[in-house]
Amino acid sequence: MKRRNFLELSVLAGVGVSLPMSGILSACSDHPEHSLEFKNLISGLLKDWSDGMLKVQINNPSDLNVHGALGCPSCSHIHGRCMDAVYPFLYMADTTGDQKYVEGAKLVMLWAENNVSQESGAWTVIKNPKSWKGITVFGAIALAEALHYHGHVLDENTRKSWTNRLEKAGQYLYDTFTIDFTNINYPGTAVYGLNLIGDILDRSDFKVKSKKLASEVKAYFTEHEGLLFGECKKSSSKLSEKGLHGVDLGYNVEETLNGLVMYALKEQDEELLGLLTKSLNSHLEFMLPDGGWDNSWGNRMYKWTYWGSRTCDGSQPAFAMMSDINPAFGTAAVKNTELLKRCTADGLLHGGPGFIEAGIPPCVHHTFAHAKPLAALLDHWEHLPKTNTNNSLPRTTADGVKHFKDLEVFLFSRGDWRGTVSAYDAEYHYKYDFRQASGGALGLLYHNKVGLLCSASMAEYSLVEKNNQQPQPGKDICLTPRVEVFKNDIWYTNLYDLPAKVNAKDENGTIELLADVKLKNVDRDEVIGTASAFDIAYNCSANQTEIKVNTKQDIVEKTAFVLPVVSPSSEKVTIVSEFEITIQKPEGLVIIKANAPIKTKEIEGKRTFNMVPGVEALPLEVYFPEDAKSINLSITVG
Repeated sequence: MKRRNFLELSVLAGVGVSLPMSGILSACSDHPEHSLEFKNLISGLLKDWSDGMLKVQINNPSDLNVHGALGCPSCSHIHGRCMDAVYPFLYMADTTGDQKYVEGAKLVMLWAENNVSQESGAWTVIKNPKSWKGITVFGAIALAEALHYHGHVLDENTRKSWTNRLEKAGQYLYDTFTIDFTNINYPGTAVYGLNLIGDILDRSDFKVKSKKLASEVKAYFTEHEGLLFGECKKSSSKLSEKGLHGVDLGYNVEETLNGLVMYALKEQDEELLGLLTKSLNSHLEFMLPDGGWDNSWGNRMYKWTYWGSRTCDGSQPAFAMMSDINPAFGTAAVKNTELLKRCTADGLLHGGPGFIEAGIPPCVHHTFAHAKPLAALLDHWEHLPKTNTNNSLPRTTADGVKHFKDLEVFLFSRGDWRGTVSAYDAEYHYKYDFRQASGGALGLLYHNKVGLLCSASMAEYSLVEKNNQQPQPGKDICLTPRVEVFKNDIWYTNLYDLPAKVNAKDENGTIELLADVKLKNVDRDEVIGTASAFDIAYNCSANQTEIKVNTKQDIVEKTAFVLPVVSPSSEKVTIVSEFEITIQKPEGLVIIKANAPIKTKEIEGKRTFNMVPGVEALPLEVYFPEDAKSINLSITVG
């Protein structure tokens, strides 16, 4: 892909603080109609979200513990980061002239100062002063952008007070952040944050620290695909047994890459821009044709929603601002925004495409976080490249198998089928926290005609971050397709088999991904007394996806292959025979067949819902017949 000579931007070097975020990819403003259509989409969604946040804002001057906060329809606590809404609120105040948005901004800042503000200059993630303070970087950027672009709508006393508060936050970042003090999303974002605040406050020391972090972050891109790594605590930052780094797609595309792109464009860091171009291209391989992000394998996928990650900011800035490098980046920004709109109801962004129909209340955190990048794009609209959907996403036109060596993840495409098989073994920080798709599992299956069909969830849903996740409604049934057996009431499955291996071939029009797996429990102990070693073959042709499961061992305990199929409750299910089930989707008929009886797991005829990635599903299971050592399933779309 032809890369722009960013040194051509040298004529803008003297602009300085007047365009500190500098999505300055083009000094021209000749945006065709399709770009204006994108602008209208962003503007309408931002207004909808801002009004939705005002509706849940608590106005109770007699109780300073809650006064000014954004109430959450789904969580029993107030999210400390709700002050991030100061930026979209001030943007709306400036562009509409409506005073209600100024009042909304003042109230969230008032709540923050009364409840989560610390003497060190930090803000905490909840009211407890001992809670996590790293989130200060996100609040500081939101406040900085609000003041810089829209501070003139404030009275002088408020503007000065907030500017002083920003400097305290900047000092905390300067004093505390190093490149490896925690997950890479914090220092990676601070690269931009310190640079921005340094410009606004004329603090050259902040900018020097930013430049140092920017230099150090260049070592955090994987060897082959240039994926950003470091989503792990220092205590577990070593390589996995397979020599892999901790990578999470959601955090990368919705948070860290944004900050790095904005810094690199502004400072014309050619080396970093080269790394980011390769990285964005690699990350983009995981976007589905409908704008969803495939983070089935990510090591922090416990916060995966189909559109991104629960508490991150959204992927629009990095991709839109770099779309002159690869026009498909612009397509990604538009498609993902369209998906966000489809997941919005009553002014709030819901945590996945299945939330609204299933009646699951949304967490307000999604909305105030994702509103910020929309305001940022609008503030820099005249300097953005042309953005449209005329250029296909990689996974829209893909055919064959793509092996990501840095992840041991395989993407396959044939005809209208798109899928992901994962043997990624890099765990996160917590004990037994390996919950993403692995063990040779089918992390995702998608069809261009009917959309998402299979999707991984956590193996066992857990509130890894209790302040940033919603409780699982109803019974927790894992959505990741898998082999499983229960022995002495202990669950054994290939999902816990970290050493699993996958081999790929593409011959005679059929892709085969063959996974060599063992059934293990959460302690990684292999099941004994029954078959534990299996081959799972995922065969994909233009007409169907087929799953063949085989073992050479004796099956003593009842063993099944579980295939949860993404399907809202409104879709009609027909039991054609004990070996065939159909699901009528709006765009086509999904036909599932097996060589053994197909049953619905534990909740006869009903759907299950899973917070990751926020969908309803019909959990099907096929048991190995007595004395048989293989089962076959097929999925076709009519």
